[in-house]
Amino acid sequence: MAGIILIIANIVFSYQGFTNEMFFERYKFEVDKVLLYKDYKRLITGNFLHVSWLHLIFNMIALYAFSGAVIANLGVFRFLIVYFGSMIGGDLLALFVHRNHPDYSSVGASGAISGLIFASIAVFPGMGMGLFLIPISIPAWIFGLLFIAYSIYGIKSQNYNIGHEAHLGGALVGMLIALLFEPAAFAQNYLVILLILLPSLAFIYLILTRPHILLIDNLYFKTHSDFYSIDHQYNYEKQSRQEELDMILDKISRKGMRSLSRSEKQKLKEYSRDAH
Repeated sequence: MAGIILIIANIVFSYQGFTNEMFFERYKFEVDKVLLYKDYKRLITGNFLHVSWLHLIFNMIALYAFSGAVIANLGVFRFLIVYFGSMIGGDLLALFVHRNHPDYSSVGASGAISGLIFASIAVFPGMGMGLFLIPISIPAWIFGLLFIAYSIYGIKSQNYNIGHEAHLGGALVGMLIALLFEPAAFAQNYLVILLILLPSLAFIYLILTRPHILLIDNLYFKTHSDFYSIDHQYNYEKQSRQEELDMILDKISRKGMRSLSRSEKQKLKEYSRDAH
C-alpha cells in the first residue's frame, strides 16, 4: 500500500509539473535554489517531478517492482526510511558534485528507486534481475557492480545529461540503511556487498578530497564552468528574483492577497521597494 501511495503521489505531482511550468520551476531540484536561497524542500520535491510521461512510467514500474520486496522484508516504516533516505542522499551527492554549476537541475525518482534496488541487493544478492522488456536475467550482485561502474563512468564523463550522482548516492544510502536494519545480511553476503561498496566509497572519497578529477570538457559541460563571473551571478540572481516575483504575483491572481505567507508578503514589499 505504501508503494502505491508513493506512485500516486509521483503521478499527481508530475502531472501538475507537466501542465504548469511555474509549478515545475518552483519545485525542481536546482543547485543555486538550494545553496543560495536555502530552499531545502527541493531535495525532496524534485524527486516527485518528471520530465515526461515516459520518464515517469519507467520510474513507477521500477518503484512498483521493488517496493513490494523491500516492504515484505523490512516493513513499511523501514521501507519509507530507505526511500526518503536514498532520495535525500542522492540529491546531496549531486549538490556537492555540482556545487559550482549554479544552473544545474534535475528531477525524477531515480535516486530513491536506486536505493530500493540496492537495499534488495544487500538482502538478496543472488536474486535474478533483468532489463525492461529483455528476457535475460542476471544475478543481482552483478547488476549492482555494472550499475555502480556505469554511474561512476557517467559522473566522470557526463556523456549524457543524466543524474548519475543521484543514482550512485541513492544506491549507496539505500544499501547502507538496509544493512543497518538487517546486519545479518552483511555477515551472509559480505563479499558481494564489499565488492559493491568499496569502489563506490573510494570514488566518493576522491570526489571529496580531489574534486579536480571531475574536470571534464564535453558537450554538456562546455556550457558550465567551475567558476562564473560576477556579471553572470548578478544576472542569474536577477532572473531568479524575477521568477520568484512572478510566482508571488501568480498566487495573488489565483487566490488573492490574503493567501500570501508572511515571508512572501515581505519579499513582495522588498521587490516593490527595489523597483522604486
